[in-house]
Amino acid sequence: MASNPFLTSQPGARPSISKTTRILIAVAAVVVVGLVAYLEFAPKPSAEDIPLTAEAKGYITNLKLDNVGMKATVDYFSQRVVEIEGSIANNGDRGLDLVEVTCVFRDYSNQIVSRQHAPIVSKKMGGLKPGETKTFRLPFDAVPDSWNRQMPQLVIAGIDFQ
Repeated sequence: MASNPFLTSQPGARPSISKTTRILIAVAAVVVVGLVAYLEFAPKPSAEDIPLTAEAKGYITNLKLDNVGMKATVDYFSQRVVEIEGSIANNGDRGLDLVEVTCVFRDYSNQIVSRQHAPIVSKKMGGLKPGETKTFRLPFDAVPDSWNRQMPQLVIAGIDFQ
């Protein structure tokens, strides 16, 4: 009876990996490490670079954020929740269906650690009529631990007119 070379095994023998397979694994590892490093350390556009229409940029001067404050609480699941509260006034002559802000959180070195986009006025909330002031509340539960605990920069990032 002939023996099958695929079924015989020698004690202590390890399966061999071809040189090509080892090279492919090494290249894949380098690519993954490079991608992670790029996503972590690559420069990110500043919040001020978020494009607004020319019409919206011109109207921003008619919007006033006031009484903006911040507090941190612990929710039911023992998670820290950062809340930013304030009011927005529409001192212009146009109604707004939507006003969105980007909250820019920084670390102790003044580097941006998080940008969080949120509406402070929406159609569902009734919009914002000319001369009207509305309060807003923005809860954030995913702020990085490296955040410097200072008030984030609020940048108006989007406006939709009625």
